[in-house]
Amino acid sequence: MFREIDTLEKSKLEQLYGILLNFLNKDDDTEEWNSLSKTQKKGILDAIDEMDSSEGISNESLLDKYRNK
Repeated sequence: MFREIDTLEKSKLEQLYGILLNFLNKDDDTEEWNSLSKTQKKGILDAIDEMDSSEGISNESLLDKYRNK
């Protein structure tokens, strides 16, 4: 597992870090997810799919765009 993690590209490593933090900080808390509307859930899942297929814009790029305005 260490070798796999060690070879991850930066974006995947950051994603894994977030997942691990969520796992360590909350056991199985689905209350927040369950409180979202179907539209909100679909939007989040669609965004995850876009990022997984590299169709999305990185957070860094988006922040840079709006900082320069």
